[in-house]
Amino acid sequence: MKKTVISLAVATSLTLSFTSVQASTSANVSHNQSSEQKVLKKVNSEKIYQDIAYLSKKPRVAGTESEREAATFVQKRLSKLGYESAVEPFTFTGYTPAASFSLSVNGTSYSPTTFTYTTNGSVTDEIVDGGLGTKDNLANKDVTGKIVLVQRGTITFGEKVLNAAEKGAAAVIIFNNTDGELNGTLGGANDNYIPSLAVTKEEGEKILTSIQKGEKPSGTVKIEGAVVSERTSYNVTATKPSTFKKKGTNDIIVVGAHHDSVAGAPGANDDASGTAMVLELARVFKSLPTDTELRFVTFGAEEVGLLGSEHYVSELSEDEKNRIVGMFNLDMVGSRDAGDLVMNTADGTPNLVTELAQASSTRLNGSPTPFQAGGRSDHVPFAEAGIPAALFIHSPSEPWYHSPEDTLDKISKEKLQDVAEIVGTAIYDRSRPDQQGSSVKKRATFKAPHLYHEQDVK
Repeated sequence: MKKTVISLAVATSLTLSFTSVQASTSANVSHNQSSEQKVLKKVNSEKIYQDIAYLSKKPRVAGTESEREAATFVQKRLSKLGYESAVEPFTFTGYTPAASFSLSVNGTSYSPTTFTYTTNGSVTDEIVDGGLGTKDNLANKDVTGKIVLVQRGTITFGEKVLNAAEKGAAAVIIFNNTDGELNGTLGGANDNYIPSLAVTKEEGEKILTSIQKGEKPSGTVKIEGAVVSERTSYNVTATKPSTFKKKGTNDIIVVGAHHDSVAGAPGANDDASGTAMVLELARVFKSLPTDTELRFVTFGAEEVGLLGSEHYVSELSEDEKNRIVGMFNLDMVGSRDAGDLVMNTADGTPNLVTELAQASSTRLNGSPTPFQAGGRSDHVPFAEAGIPAALFIHSPSEPWYHSPEDTLDKISKEKLQDVAEIVGTAIYDRSRPDQQGSSVKKRATFKAPHLYHEQDVK
């Protein structure tokens, strides 16, 4: 999962907007307090915590044996609860980062970073200025066999590399347009890529100054051990049919999270916390009567491009897409060091999921959980298919996001309990037998301000 950056001005604007939504939320969602207590009495943060403890013993990178083990654990836990569960494999093109990479300019060593999906190679030649790496920037430049220095911005990293390769360049150096390291991806495997490294703004400007002085700096780019290959990841699914065969609503609610992590990170919060919460909600709802079909899904390969959820949605029939009235996505829901709970919708507008959750959080905590525009997690493929979906996450993210420090000791049982109660009661408000559900999806008209999201592709 990728974190979201929210400016103070936008956050203020959103806070003001939420007030206008709350009134309609309370009016549109009926509520049964005794039914809600059935959920609240069952939710147990200790059970969530114990599952996080097991899942976060080691990284669960998509396509690896450790990810398969995590998927198997989830499937077995669901089966033990009494569900007919399945581990569903799918293939994707995976990338193993370079084992070693280096850059030197005129004999001076730099400390570059590399890009996901860059290719291997060793190139020593003149470094030339490629501007922003657009086709126009490179149109009248002789870069054949040379190393092209380009600045971040305007187009994606992958486009910059392909533009340089098309002109005959042998390697690319991309420098940041802001302070700090540049960590990015070329977006996917491509046979036309050439070796590509990244340097800081300060380092890039130093090389650029040398070029502009006519010094014709010589560079050496080396990348070794990167591997692109076909791999297998897994989704895990379990379904709770409507308790009432003849009186069910025919609707479906999906509760999901991703079980994979990034390399080197145990992923206790990202996203063993969401996965464990899916398991807990499956436990809570197993014995509760519902007139709506509930699907519990954990996705693989989220960290490499939402691939598991994309695959899941692509396999849905049109009838299933029309019947899914809401997708609750749980990602990074337990860090003690993250901010407050928020919901992200792909387009920043409210939907049935946010409406149900705001009504639930208002009853439980006295105020509605705010929502905002935000993508880059497994709710997005559902939203793109026209299914109401929202991500539950704490914002801002914890300092250990995507790092080896994302460990069990950073998990807050209080936050786990809070999110599970909000989501659990929200789902039950829509699926309990005395709630007259509708197969027609609710649509809201409120438009939230668009938010800026960190990008790692340009």
